[in-house]
Amino acid sequence: MQVNSALMIHGAGGGGWEWDAWRRVFAAVGWRVSTPDLQPAAAGIAATRLADYEAQARDWIRELQPEVVIGASLGGLLALSTQASSGTRRVLVNPLPPAGWPGVAPLRRTYPDLVSWRTTASLASTARALPDADAATWHRAWRRWRDESGAVMNAAAAGVSVAVPVGPVLVVVSEQDEDVPAATSKALARVLAADVLDCAGASHVGPLLGRSAPAVAERVLAWLRLRS
Repeated sequence: MQVNSALMIHGAGGGGWEWDAWRRVFAAVGWRVSTPDLQPAAAGIAATRLADYEAQARDWIRELQPEVVIGASLGGLLALSTQASSGTRRVLVNPLPPAGWPGVAPLRRTYPDLVSWRTTASLASTARALPDADAATWHRAWRRWRDESGAVMNAAAAGVSVAVPVGPVLVVVSEQDEDVPAATSKALARVLAADVLDCAGASHVGPLLGRSAPAVAERVLAWLRLRS
């Protein structure tokens, strides 16, 4: 019996734990799911570059040979920029936009050398970032955010040149995303000729950590069955 396999790549300042709700939903129907943590460079997180994360994503794809690559935010950009086999399906959850695509504007933000999401995080700031999650999730996320490399974030925000991938793509769009505007994600979907899954009322990380996360994962599975 063939076992379906998925690689899920988390966003900046997070970790593989962000995919726990999706992992449970996928595993319940027999999927093999990998949710590794992006690792900082040996010299530390401030010395980490986008190329370090891209190399890790390439290694995971080469080693795991997943049928589906799923990425959220920065992980969505990595899922786009990292070449996989032509038949690989991709699911992009509020991905950071690439550069050079018509109608798709990079974020153009500036970050310090060290983005101190861990050291400055509070329960209140976590709750503001996740208005569509419950209190238990706020506590869990608050304790697990991590600091991020400003060089990685600045490179991503400036816009990375990415070739349009071959294969089916689904773009998951949070309508209340304050980090990557919904209009940007929908413009990206048009360039990709991708399907769109709208998440009304969802925040940037809401499809993974919000109350609706299991339902979003179920909807993604339904799309994967159609695109198998």
